[in-house]
Amino acid sequence: MVLTPRLTQPNAPAHASQPAHLAQPAHPAAVEANEAIRALVDARAGQDWSSVESAAYEVLLIEWAAATRAAAGDIIEAA
Repeated sequence: MVLTPRLTQPNAPAHASQPAHLAQPAHPAAVEANEAIRALVDARAGQDWSSVESAAYEVLLIEWAAATRAAAGDIIEAA
């Protein structure tokens, strides 16, 4: 897997890089997972990812998705 760097600058105004539907503040766990995802992607931008890095990315995406669902008030149940 090869990912390219973000097109927006980290210091760009919030409205320049975030969709308008994200008006409410994010859950702290979602923010933390998002920062970890960005750090991983930025660190490996333009390079091939190992299977370990790909797995770490997948876990972070799952954590972020769970945190954003929890922030929206959805109930998450284990199967």
